[in-house]
Amino acid sequence: YKLSVSPEMDIMEYCRKEWRGNTPVAKRMRKGYEAVAQKFASIRRIRGDNYCAFRATLFQALSQATQLPRWLQSEDFAMLPENLLSKYDWIKQWQLKQKPGKKMGEISDEIKEYLILLRKKWKNISEIKDPLEKQEACDKLFKNEEEEYSLYEALKFLMLSTAIELYNADKSGRRVPVFSWLLFARDTSSNPCQLMQNHLNHIGHSGGLEQVEMFLLAYALQYTIQVYRLYKYSTDEFITLYPNDPEEDWPVVTLITEDDRHYNIPVRMCQETML
Repeated sequence: YKLSVSPEMDIMEYCRKEWRGNTPVAKRMRKGYEAVAQKFASIRRIRGDNYCAFRATLFQALSQATQLPRWLQSEDFAMLPENLLSKYDWIKQWQLKQKPGKKMGEISDEIKEYLILLRKKWKNISEIKDPLEKQEACDKLFKNEEEEYSLYEALKFLMLSTAIELYNADKSGRRVPVFSWLLFARDTSSNPCQLMQNHLNHIGHSGGLEQVEMFLLAYALQYTIQVYRLYKYSTDEFITLYPNDPEEDWPVVTLITEDDRHYNIPVRMCQETML
């Protein structure tokens, strides 16, 4: 049994434990953590199993949710798998973590269930007013492995749906964000079908999210994901925003990474930061 999100620990205490040496890398990491500690008091470690970007982002989003996002309120939200399958036959090759090898025709209903679960959990948690109670509800959700992985399946499917929208918008001459060009400029994902086969199907199994996919996740959730990239300390990329030109009204979640592969989360904003 592994904890998905470990309990809080003082950020500088965590840093001292992890980065003891005097190598240039250790010094840079310590400086990076010091900078984060100006804004946040604690850190929570995220379980690393190729889902950590999803886990960190969703945990932060739910921890601070006060309402259901607009896209989760739409009437036809749960019909997404059915609607997409009716247009794109190749989606049948979608791989479910729990049921590899099962055909998409059979699992369209399951994805629908996962999407409904996402909406239900988001709604329930966002309605909790007491911060402690909200935190407890999040902790409890991320201890339930089956539900947790079902939510990641929902997120992956939302990323696919968003990618299809962006791809079609670009093909019909509408403006799309720059990351969308980069996403489809890769040899391994020149269209949404390849993106699914070579990337989305592997997330959680043999790989995590690449940087360009962090943009896609942010777009799918309509959240700005702010990441302290500690190994980039003292460069322009130390604090990176996905997307880098976010919509004004998108909520912001904050993550920490030492290497762009594994993500942890800072918690407890320092008082002066909140003012």
